[in-house]
Amino acid sequence: MPSLAAASSARERLPATHRASAFEPQLMLRVLGSLGLIGILTSTFLLAAGASHGPSDYVRLQKAGWPSWVAGPFQGLGLHLRLDHESFQALTLVMLGAYLLVLVGARSLPALAIGTTVAIAYLLLMLGPPLLSQDVFGYVSFGRMGALHGLDPYTHVAAEAPSDPTLPFIGWPFQHTPYGPLFTLLSYAVVQLGFAGALWAFKAIAVITSAGAVALVAIAARSSNRSGRFAAAFLGLNPVMLEFAVGGSHNDTITLLLVAGALAIASGAAARLKAAAWPLAVAVGFKISAGVLLPFLVLSPEPWIERAKVLASAVGGLIVVGAIGAIGFGTNMVGFLVPIGEEQQQLAVHSIPAETARLLGLGVAPTWWRYLFDAGFLFVLALCMWRTAKGFDWRAAAGWSTVALVVSTAWLLPWYAVWALPLAAVSTDKKLRVVVLLFCLYALMIRLPLAEGLLGSGT
Repeated sequence: MPSLAAASSARERLPATHRASAFEPQLMLRVLGSLGLIGILTSTFLLAAGASHGPSDYVRLQKAGWPSWVAGPFQGLGLHLRLDHESFQALTLVMLGAYLLVLVGARSLPALAIGTTVAIAYLLLMLGPPLLSQDVFGYVSFGRMGALHGLDPYTHVAAEAPSDPTLPFIGWPFQHTPYGPLFTLLSYAVVQLGFAGALWAFKAIAVITSAGAVALVAIAARSSNRSGRFAAAFLGLNPVMLEFAVGGSHNDTITLLLVAGALAIASGAAARLKAAAWPLAVAVGFKISAGVLLPFLVLSPEPWIERAKVLASAVGGLIVVGAIGAIGFGTNMVGFLVPIGEEQQQLAVHSIPAETARLLGLGVAPTWWRYLFDAGFLFVLALCMWRTAKGFDWRAAAGWSTVALVVSTAWLLPWYAVWALPLAAVSTDKKLRVVVLLFCLYALMIRLPLAEGLLGSGT
């Protein structure tokens, strides 16, 4: 076998033109990726600055006025950028194209460039008003109900505190909280900062947890001998992540952080599966949808004795979460299951069951059609668990099951598309990444005017 020195000497003897041409594809990829990073930062800034101009279809506060602490500091720049249908669509399409360029060149870009872009983009979004959802105001409202009005949000609704200043800002004043007890307790602490302070605290939490999730996904990918730069870009700069999860300050980012932590702990030669069960168990205390991942982690080690140990660790974590919930809310802690069940009895106009029923001429999706999708999810879940038990990558199996979950749900919200992103980012399954990206594209399309006529009516 020739020595490294001999190989290096042989390369040096190549004509200069040959040596230069070897670097041309790498340089081209870096240029394309760099253009993508610039495009993401530009579109993100214009999106956040445009949203600060006033209430719109993308900042739904028409009933609540327009206080400066909601508009954010971009309002004072005097840019007079109005976020209307055309500008939102144009910026979203630019962001999407830029994201694809970043993915093409991610492995050639410096990690610092990707990380800096993620940090700046998230900061820009935090400085603008909440985008595309009023949910963050609901977080504040539920927290104030319990901490300031003595009303358990699992048994009472926001309308029962009519004097609270959050009421005009929320979109569902007659619904109980659908969030787990750990998040509700967190909201109790956050609202001590006042209405405006709580809003900005939740915005900061979304940015910090999102950035943390990106960093942990990169660590998990590197531990699995994959590109950490690609994984970070795949998750952190995805337009659904930017516009919906971070831009909307959704608590899904907390779950993403915990899932990413589990992936980092469970990756590499020194994988600690028992320890990884704990962040997933904690995630269930924030959003129950994270519980879909636990069976796959339990089934991932081959010896049954090891599976039993991981299961015991997962059960222990769930018991601790349950104990904390019981201390805070007693038996009411399971009350979040009621609004979740009620949501599934409704039909989001752009859910996959609704759109497919319309395309097939079924009208409004009948109950049997929804049950068919539920059965499909259970089939995929069982199949993926079986494959995991036979040695299939648990991260890919969990990713496919998460995709099946969001595809089958009758109550689909666009930011649900981020749930599978960290799993696809660290998995070796290229098909999963393609499907997740396509679903993210669908989540973006349902908010764009160009989709009118192609999809069902509604927003």
